[in-house]
Amino acid sequence: MLIRVQRAKGNKDRYILLSEILLKDLRIYYMEWHPKTFLFEGQNGGQYSGETVLKIVKAAATKAGIRQSITPHVLRHSFATHLLESGVDLRQIQVLLARFQFRFKLIIHECINQYKTGVLKKRDLIIILWQTIDGFIPNFRER
Repeated sequence: MLIRVQRAKGNKDRYILLSEILLKDLRIYYMEWHPKTFLFEGQNGGQYSGETVLKIVKAAATKAGIRQSITPHVLRHSFATHLLESGVDLRQIQVLLARFQFRFKLIIHECINQYKTGVLKKRDLIIILWQTIDGFIPNFRER
């Protein structure tokens, strides 16, 4: 199921996937806490700041025993990588990540083809995908 998150990072609306399991958990949470404006509200009932979300994610990573530096952005990239590895269509991933650039699609296809033929290792593929999603590789095809 797709849901719309209003006023996400950058005050933009985003669409995200919501699993049936998470939906059940969110319903329980909602019935217990009765949020007024935002599903997850700060102590004063307002929207969580980016800094607070970062602290929550880092605390959850520590509790889970994850030693790497984890941020909401890293989770976003991990999600995209898992979708790709699971065979989700690239266009669907682009829509979910709000990335519609044709150049991005070309780079992703090239990376996946190189991975399938053994030219790229999984670790390298993930690094390139992360950098590409953020637009950090200006002339990828020329390398």
